[in-house]
Amino acid sequence: MIWDYFVAFIFGVVEGITEWLPISSTGHMIILNEFLKLNVSPEFYDLYLVVIQLGAIMAVIVIFWKEIWPFGKKNNDHPFAKEGIGSYIMKDKIIMWLKIALACVPAAIVGVLFDDWLDEHLYNYVVVAISLIVFGVAFIVVEKIKKNSEPSVKTVNQLNWGHALAVGLFQLFAAIFPGASRSGSTIVGSIGIGIKRDAAAKFTFFLAIPVMFGASLLKILKFDGDVSGHEIGLLVVGMITAFGVSLLIINRLMAFIKKHSFTCFGWYRIILGVLVLILGAAGVIGGVAAPVAAA
Repeated sequence: MIWDYFVAFIFGVVEGITEWLPISSTGHMIILNEFLKLNVSPEFYDLYLVVIQLGAIMAVIVIFWKEIWPFGKKNNDHPFAKEGIGSYIMKDKIIMWLKIALACVPAAIVGVLFDDWLDEHLYNYVVVAISLIVFGVAFIVVEKIKKNSEPSVKTVNQLNWGHALAVGLFQLFAAIFPGASRSGSTIVGSIGIGIKRDAAAKFTFFLAIPVMFGASLLKILKFDGDVSGHEIGLLVVGMITAFGVSLLIINRLMAFIKKHSFTCFGWYRIILGVLVLILGAAGVIGGVAAPVAAA
C-alpha cells in the first residue's frame, strides 16, 4: 500500500512537469506506466490520469488569480458601469473568458461526440510517437520562420475573436491525436499566427482551466465502477503533488520563454518520439496508451 502512494506521488510529479511544458504528458505517462504501475483497475487508472490534472490546473488558478478573476471594484479599470453591480465586474476579463469559451468549442464538440472512439482507435504508442515527432519538427520550423519576426499580439488582452478561435482549432490536434500535447499544439500554432510566446503560453494556461475541468467531469460521469478509500487516497496524493510541482514549473516556464525559444522542446519531442517507437518495437511498452485529456 505504501508503494502505491509512492507511485501516485511519482505520477503527480510527472504530471506537474509535463502538463505545462509542451512535451506531451501522454508520452511520458506511457513510458512511466511501463516501469511503475499503480495497483488499481485499468478503468480507475484511466480516471486517475485525467482527474489528477485538476491538481495541476489549481496551480494555474493560484498563480494567475488576479489576471483571471473578473469581479472586484479595486483596480477595476474597465468596469461595466460606474455605479452598482456593474462597477464590480471587470469588462476586459469577462471578454477574455468569452474568448476562452469560444476557443473551447471545437475540442468540446470532438470530445463529447468522439471521446470513446478516439480512446479506442488512436490511444496507442505509435500515434503518440508520431505526434511527438511531427509537432517537434513543427516547433523547430515555426521558431526558425518566426525568429526575426515581431509578434503582432503581445498580450492576452490583444487577442481578438479570430485568434481565440484559431487557438481552439490548434487545440483540436491534441484532442484528436494523443502525444500532440495540448500546450504544445496551441503554443506552436499561436506563435505561427503572430502571438508572442509568453502571451501564447498564458492564454494556453487559461484555456486549460475549463478544458481540464470538463475532461475530468466527463471521465467521472462515464466511470461506472466502485472507488475504494485506498483509490481516493491515491487521487489525493497525485493531485496535491501535481499542484505543488505545477506551481514551480509554470513560474520557471514563464521566466524561460521570455529569453528563449521553444526549439529545445522540439528536439526533446523528436528524441522522445523515437524512444517510444524503439521501446514499442522492442515490446517494452504495450499497444494502448492510457487517455490523458488533451495531452
